[in-house]
Amino acid sequence: MRRRGAPRSRRLRLSLIVVDTGPLVAAALVGDPDHESCRSFFESTGNTLVVPDLVIPEVSYLLAAGARHAVEAEFLRSLSGRRLVVEHATEADLARAATLVETYADLRLGTVDSTVVAVAERLGATEIVTLDRRHFSVVRPQHVSAFTLLP
Repeated sequence: MRRRGAPRSRRLRLSLIVVDTGPLVAAALVGDPDHESCRSFFESTGNTLVVPDLVIPEVSYLLAAGARHAVEAEFLRSLSGRRLVVEHATEADLARAATLVETYADLRLGTVDSTVVAVAERLGATEIVTLDRRHFSVVRPQHVSAFTLLP
């Protein structure tokens, strides 16, 4: 139950982890090489898992391309439960994402990854669930020296 006067984003900051595209796809696709580690992570963590809204179309596209439509539908259903919390990118997140895309132009960070970073910064998250070590190990967030990358 939410305490009176405690904003939702403040409540989420306590033990939240921001989730990137790769682990969601891997957990859903049995044939993916990272399936077992990602599935195990999602099943065992007790932390709040925050999915930036721009991650959803990317996951859906990859699931539709790599599996039956039932797998994509199951992913969408998981977003309506309490296990995964959808966080909508704000105007400030999008402005920060644009700056990140410019700053890391040589890395080709892209919209989704830069938005994951911006949302994590806004929420004060220090952990990101990702398979993309190349991008997320290089980006320097504003609120910590580096993200802790899981699983």
